[in-house]
Amino acid sequence: MLIFKPKQLAWAMFLLLGLGYFSAMSHLEINYFLKSLIVFMPIQVGAIVYVTYLRWSDR
Repeated sequence: MLIFKPKQLAWAMFLLLGLGYFSAMSHLEINYFLKSLIVFMPIQVGAIVYVTYLRWSDR
């Protein structure tokens, strides 16, 4: 029986979310400049969450 550890499950969820996001972005029919801005939004949000977490964990 296949048993996932929590870390493996998190990576699998991020992979599935990434695949879904890539699929949604490739089917979007908008200007390439706007598409490039939208593509980087999750990376920016992730960086903000990470930096905020580091700052709050140091207190």
